Amino acid sequence: MLQVSNLSFSYKDLNILSEVSFRASKGAHISVIGESGCGKSTLLKLIYGLLQPNEGTIFWKENQIMGPDYNLVPGETYMKYLSQDFDLMPFITVEENISQFLSVFYPEELEARTKELLEMIEMTAFSKTKVKLLSGGQQQRVALARVLAQKPEILLLDEPFSHIDNSRKNSLRRKLFNYLKDEAITCIVASHDSNDILSFADEIIVLKDQKIIAQNIPENLYKNPKSKYVASLFGEVNLIPMSLLKAYTQIDKSILVYPDEFKISDKSGLKVKVLRSYFKGSHYLNEGVLKSEKTLFFNSKKPLINENVYLNIPLDTINARIKDQT
Repeated sequence: MLQVSNLSFSYKDLNILSEVSFRASKGAHISVIGESGCGKSTLLKLIYGLLQPNEGTIFWKENQIMGPDYNLVPGETYMKYLSQDFDLMPFITVEENISQFLSVFYPEELEARTKELLEMIEMTAFSKTKVKLLSGGQQQRVALARVLAQKPEILLLDEPFSHIDNSRKNSLRRKLFNYLKDEAITCIVASHDSNDILSFADEIIVLKDQKIIAQNIPENLYKNPKSKYVASLFGEVNLIPMSLLKAYTQIDKSILVYPDEFKISDKSGLKVKVLRSYFKGSHYLNEGVLKSEKTLFFNSKKPLINENVYLNIPLDTINARIKDQT
């Protein structure tokens, strides 16, 4: 089990993380999310031992992970870290990069393992290609295979699909995260992409202002966000005053509503004037104005610009958000 306790870190006078604590059991998938600069990458570097914490401890099982003040060469044999820099060898081939840390004394195992990983990242056709000739997305796929080669006990991934095109990204996510779960490899992923998170994480950690401000399973965190900041990390979100929903309410509060949670009515509800419409494939994302406030909602059909539509929010959604938002 990974145990992070009261971890704090700063660059000179700039505080990055303060009193961060969490656990990850064997085989768990933890996603760390938050706005740019919130400390996601720093947290992974601290866990790997690239940075020295100001305070706090990090343990994997009974082993304390020490920083550069104690280790000349960072990292542990049971842990791998994929940074946003990839750290590949550009002048050797894809298969040579992947097999670099595998034992040459067992050539059959080396060949089989390299072949398995090439198939996982869908790079078999490029096995003999030098890495310097690959695109950024292809290099990122090779870097993923490389950190998996020795089957680490814990894997740290920093924006692992950021350079990969969408046609490959979705299938690669499923292959990688299902593989990690099957092999019981603990995985900590720092990402800004909700597609990396919602379908795969066992638990989500939200960072803001140096601290963990929310921590829960994906379904709970998405359906019951505690703030607009948390909700916005999963996509577009509206903040609707209760006074607009119920004219005579005594509740001085606003609730969070995702665009897909609005129900469109012909005659009654929140009157919204359509300003713009964006085709999203299966639906349209529409931007309208409600009492001078921008409002986003989905619709299966494209509305007319300057058309008035009426939006309603299910009562159970309203009640849940009133109860859970702080």
